Amino acid sequence: MNVRKTLFAQVMEYVPWKTFGRIIDRYGGDAGVRTLDCANLFRVMAFSQLTWRESLRDIESCLAANQTKLFHMGLSGVPARATLSDALAMRLIVRARNLYTKEPTGLELDATVYALDSTTIDLCLSLFDWAPFRSTKAAVKMHTLLDLRGAIPAFIHISDGKMADVKVLDILPIEAGAFYVMDRGYLDFGRLFKLHQAGAFFVTRAKRGMNARRVYSVKTERTSGVVCDQSVRLSGYYVSRDYPEHLRRIRYKDPESGKTLLFLTNNTSLPPLTIAALYKSRWQVELFFKWIKQHLRIKRFLGTSENAVKTQIWCAVSTYVLIAIVKKELHLNASLYTLLQILSVSIFEKTLISCALQPDTNRTIMPTSDNQLNLFEI
Repeated sequence: MNVRKTLFAQVMEYVPWKTFGRIIDRYGGDAGVRTLDCANLFRVMAFSQLTWRESLRDIESCLAANQTKLFHMGLSGVPARATLSDALAMRLIVRARNLYTKEPTGLELDATVYALDSTTIDLCLSLFDWAPFRSTKAAVKMHTLLDLRGAIPAFIHISDGKMADVKVLDILPIEAGAFYVMDRGYLDFGRLFKLHQAGAFFVTRAKRGMNARRVYSVKTERTSGVVCDQSVRLSGYYVSRDYPEHLRRIRYKDPESGKTLLFLTNNTSLPPLTIAALYKSRWQVELFFKWIKQHLRIKRFLGTSENAVKTQIWCAVSTYVLIAIVKKELHLNASLYTLLQILSVSIFEKTLISCALQPDTNRTIMPTSDNQLNLFEI
């Protein structure tokens, strides 16, 4: 890479622009656009995510203050708003997942493990009336299927706040042999049976009062926390028709919290402790939601239309995945948070990106005078 390029320009080189161009042509993204095309819009939105801009005025002011550097960003001038398809984000996701395909998950499994959950992003009802949630509040939901190898989102669906979590199972891409870990909000036996028929495995928790009869039990070692490992058949008339085959029910007492958890799965071969570990790994999707809400700009939106909100969320996801790609391809040890922090304050620096994003462990410590106060000892 050319050292004379800004860090932002070097990050943008990891975007597959030829693929992006084909996507724009396929969906007519630049039709009728006079000033700001989709490629430049993505650059601006990525810039706003990396530098924590909070409004259109903020973006315009920041870019206007760096007019001489806009050319090196790929921009001809200070831009205005437009639209962007989510197709680029999905293309980046495919690339990132290929890079992280051998990343360890901490589980002794060769199969792919996905964690499924959703997060709610609150909005103002008077400004976002197209996204009803409650009588006095609007919201959108970000339904996410997270690949635990590298914490890369494999599937994202953005809906209004009223969409029930379980309905996302109707549009979820199913991969045979993969494990889908989800909480009790996705417990619908008809939908889970379709997932079972597709050759995939699920791990979830049972609801209280579930009507099921034990068929047989497997001997367990209670000192490990596994209270029982059973094969059960659903007893209710309708649920037994929705899921006519046996289910595996595991009762587990968590030694850390002391809580007793009841797991349901269609996998009959894995040890019960592995099933418990699988469900515990679901917490990674919660950490993903927490991370993007804290470190990317998806709480304050630059526009109020449905398209503007979805575009900003998809650009935030694209930025997250793009930095994950840079981290993997440059073999960086720093966390994604550290990389974003570095880029946020040095985006216009003309330094080789591999040097700028690599923590300097060889800094020379200057000797301090005996008469000089140490700031951190005050």
